[in-house]
Amino acid sequence: MTHEQALAAVRAVLDWASGAVSVYVVDDHGELMAAASMDGAAPDTRLNAERKAYTAARSDATTTSALAAKARDDPAELASFDPRFIFFKGGVAAFSGGRRVGAVGVSGLPGEEDERLAVLAIRAAGLEPPSGL
Repeated sequence: MTHEQALAAVRAVLDWASGAVSVYVVDDHGELMAAASMDGAAPDTRLNAERKAYTAARSDATTTSALAAKARDDPAELASFDPRFIFFKGGVAAFSGGRRVGAVGVSGLPGEEDERLAVLAIRAAGLEPPSGL
């Protein structure tokens, strides 16, 4: 993911969000590339958006919701995760040519809306969301 793509993803979320959110865009290692918090976004949305993006970039799942479903019924699986991982909806991996290049995390609205915004942001950046989204 390029810096321009990361900025395009942030701009898309800021333009399309129906309420105050925070958005974080990370590279494929989970390192921050761009971020913003809208006026009125709750302080905890920053940390949640960051952790959602980090989780989607570094886990073997392509979304935070998919990782939550995988780990839900397996205490050993849950205990083995990176302590920075989060399981709230709104973290989505971004792909280019089939290769994971980063992720977008959005927090501040209901989980389904956070995830929808992350997918829209990925597309606005000229990247691909996971298949099926």
